[in-house]
Amino acid sequence: MPAPSASPSSIGPAPSDRAVQLHQVLVDFMRERVLPAEHEYEAFRAAAGPDDHTVPPVVEVLKQEARALGLWNLFLPAESGLTQLEYAPLAELSGWSNDIAPEAMNCQAPDTGNMELLHLLGTPEQKEQWLTPLLEGTIRSAFAMTEPAVASSDATNIATRIERDGDDYVINGRKWWASGAADPRCAVMIVMGKTDPEAPTHRQQTMVLVPMDTPGVQNLRSVPVFGRQDQHGHNEILFEDVRVPVQNVVGEEGGGFAAAQARLGPGRIHHCMRALGAAERALALMVARAKDRTAFGIPLAEQGVVVAQIAESRLDIEQARLICHQACHVIDTAGNKAAKDLVAMAKVAVPRAVTRVIDRAIQVHGGAGVSDDTPLAAMWGWHRAMRLFDGPDEVHLRSLGRAELRATPVLQP
Repeated sequence: MPAPSASPSSIGPAPSDRAVQLHQVLVDFMRERVLPAEHEYEAFRAAAGPDDHTVPPVVEVLKQEARALGLWNLFLPAESGLTQLEYAPLAELSGWSNDIAPEAMNCQAPDTGNMELLHLLGTPEQKEQWLTPLLEGTIRSAFAMTEPAVASSDATNIATRIERDGDDYVINGRKWWASGAADPRCAVMIVMGKTDPEAPTHRQQTMVLVPMDTPGVQNLRSVPVFGRQDQHGHNEILFEDVRVPVQNVVGEEGGGFAAAQARLGPGRIHHCMRALGAAERALALMVARAKDRTAFGIPLAEQGVVVAQIAESRLDIEQARLICHQACHVIDTAGNKAAKDLVAMAKVAVPRAVTRVIDRAIQVHGGAGVSDDTPLAAMWGWHRAMRLFDGPDEVHLRSLGRAELRATPVLQP
């Protein structure tokens, strides 16, 4: 099996000594512990069946080992002391084994975005009750924004109602793609709904914390992705007269849209970081296959069409990585708002590049590529879905096009 390796970014300042040390520790952890654990992980899930979302025990073992090595909560600068640019190569390494490594390091979505939101906007009580156990990795969480009845690519469409009733909010509505909600360790959701339909468009929404065991929460089903059930699930959830105290508001009433943007910005770039690792793994598998197989009397590695596919894949990865790392550098030096267009570019460019690389690897593997004998089919499905979640390509392209139209050319035609 190809083993992961990656170098720190060539963009921006040199990484700190600690970042360089963590990089080597993570390379070793991935090679020696995570990749060998994949068989055990898959065997447990196969024996349990697709509708069982219990975490395979090996994940909890790896969490303890990763934490002992200092590979813990690296995504959050306030916890890790790392810049986004320093975190990027580490997140990329974890993307070689997306089902296991990010969670082993307590860097798995949607918990990361929820922790960032609670760190940014949570009250002291909310942080004690929910952020602390999330940072400790003792619970998991879900994020419920998308709805089946409206075009949720436009978050202002959200129809779920969150109505004030005395000291409570009462929630009614239906969500789906609530990632994480099938995991039996999931203890809380952040739910986005509409509190004031008469307010200005971007002040109508509010986010609230809803414990999973709140009366009226009906966890209906986990929705498969290309026929595959993820362990943590992507759930459809019905809220019928769900009542939570007003103290559960995240930030302020009417601040849900702004909070969503604050949450999704880092989440988007972190997804891109991890996706680059999947592309590197696919390319490594493609190269190994090309060296190992012969067709028509000639090794695949000597056939021009395969050599070109390998070269195109390296180009795709390097170009995508540069956009991702440039976005990270701007986040570090000028803030999230200054980087929003670069993050949008990365969110479009990286999944496109990654799925192209994985698709080429599938082609070079032939029938094995579309089977579960290799990780390629599952990798392609997840990264194809990435062109939809956290904003579909079209929304980011719309934003980028409008920004370009507003810009004043340096030289007039």
